[in-house]
Parts: sequence; C-alpha cells; structure tokens
Amino acid sequence: MAKEERKVISNNRKAGFDYELIEFYEAGIVLTGTEVKSLRAGAVNMRDSYGYIKDYEAYVSGMHISHYEKGNINNVDPDRERKLLMHKSEIRKLVLLMQQKGYTLVPTKMYFVKNKVKLELALAKGKKKFDKRDSIKKNEADREIQKRMKESNHMGA
Repeated sequence: MAKEERKVISNNRKAGFDYELIEFYEAGIVLTGTEVKSLRAGAVNMRDSYGYIKDYEAYVSGMHISHYEKGNINNVDPDRERKLLMHKSEIRKLVLLMQQKGYTLVPTKMYFVKNKVKLELALAKGKKKFDKRDSIKKNEADREIQKRMKESNHMGA
C-alpha cells in the first residue's frame, strides 16, 4: 500500500536541538474550522509546545495557532490546550515511560494527511548543556564536510 501524501505545515527544529528524540508517535488533533484554515496558511508556532497526559487523555499545550484573518466569532484562543487523538494502548505506554524514566512529549512536526491534521510527537529526554554543544560541533563539522565535498566536485568538473 502506498504511503499517504503528507503536506507538512510546520517543523519544530528546536526540538531536536533541545531534546534527545527517542520514539515517534502520530496523533490526530482536535481543532475548530478557523484553526484549520489558519494552518492551511501556515500560521502556527510549535517552538515552546509540549505534550502531556491527564486522566489517560493526551493534550498539547503551548502551541500557537494564529487567528484566522477572515474569521469571526468562531475564532478561539490561539494558545489554548488542544486534545490529541491517540490509541489508548499508546497512551498507557507513554504514561509508564514518562513516569518511570522521566521522558517528556515534544511535538516535532505538523502535517496534513488526506485533509486531516496530524501531529508527530516524540518521546524525548532533555539534553544537558554539554550535549547541546556536542550537537553544535557535529552540525558544524557536517556542514564543513559538505562544503569541502562541494568544492572538490566543482574542481574536478
């Protein structure tokens, strides 16, 4: 079966820098019509958002979906909590991991699949300051390697 086409709305690149991403989950998200229209325009900020579980239901908080410009009284608070739609078995597993090992849920990507908005969550563990420095050094080294390879390819052509 072919994989559904995903139209990415937003990536949370800061999540990979601040956290060690361990396992990924896909969740639906409960939205209003004007929020979906704002998402189609790309008006979302996931930078400081996080997921949590309360009474065996998953939620995302800190996600800012801007007001729809042509919206009316149907516009809702841009920073409200939004319920996530996940299987009970996944939620139970996440509760155990979050309690035992101190993991957290971090939204990493938001996208459309067949006109449904999906949120990719990562089970993550926070990085220490020295881990972040290692990430920066690794990224700089990778960029330098790519730059040198590009230069050597141009020289040989």
